[in-house]
Amino acid sequence: MHYFPIYTWNGIEFDLSSLLAITVSAILTFALVKLLTLKLSVANPSKAQNFMEWAVDFVHSTISSAMPLNKVRPYMSLGLTLILFILISNLVGLPLNIVTYVHEPMLGITQAMLDKYAAEGGHAEMAWWKSPTADLSVTSGLALIVFVIVHFLGMKQNTKHYFQHYFKPFWFFFPLNIIETIAKPVTLALRLFANIFAGEVLIATILMLKGYGTPFMIAWQGFSVFVGGIQAFLFTILTMVYISQAAIHDDDGAH
Repeated sequence: MHYFPIYTWNGIEFDLSSLLAITVSAILTFALVKLLTLKLSVANPSKAQNFMEWAVDFVHSTISSAMPLNKVRPYMSLGLTLILFILISNLVGLPLNIVTYVHEPMLGITQAMLDKYAAEGGHAEMAWWKSPTADLSVTSGLALIVFVIVHFLGMKQNTKHYFQHYFKPFWFFFPLNIIETIAKPVTLALRLFANIFAGEVLIATILMLKGYGTPFMIAWQGFSVFVGGIQAFLFTILTMVYISQAAIHDDDGAH
């Protein structure tokens, strides 16, 4: 069984592998956007520029499916950042598997754990790399950010209707509407985490097969890229739907 390096500070636990992967994912996101926009040209656009334009058009179409077309522009940066960062975060754990043997207590592994593995003739293993979205605390953090943005925009841009919707269609629906509001970020976090975590667990299982698992690994890696893309898209489109529901009233505009 693999353990992840846990650093405890004032009673708060930090998963170092998640922190490392988050940092790398953020750097890769910024680097990718910078690379694709290095040499912009109207007359002779590069392949990188064409790809970036396609990505922007895709995000624009995604957001416009959730809200009136004339309201899309302010949310383009948020949508593009979300889909790129989550996509990269979903995929960074696929090509690497950094595992070390542990021979002394460190970063969450106790002497009792080491003794147990020694008695069984094995070794405790520390995994230093994974997709950050395979960590529930990371996906919960992303969902919490979305939750704050959605309700801040709702209260700021659509104050009257934002508060009224908690009492619709009737005032006694207020508790149910509160539960629905809380459930949205919870399901956002759990859906993303469950899909990516399950994929990485299966990859770890296939690795136990050694050379016999190579065909399965190739097939699953390809499927994981597809799943990672779908989950990035779902997280982004649901974010835009929630923003539209909270911050844009039906009278504000039309598609």
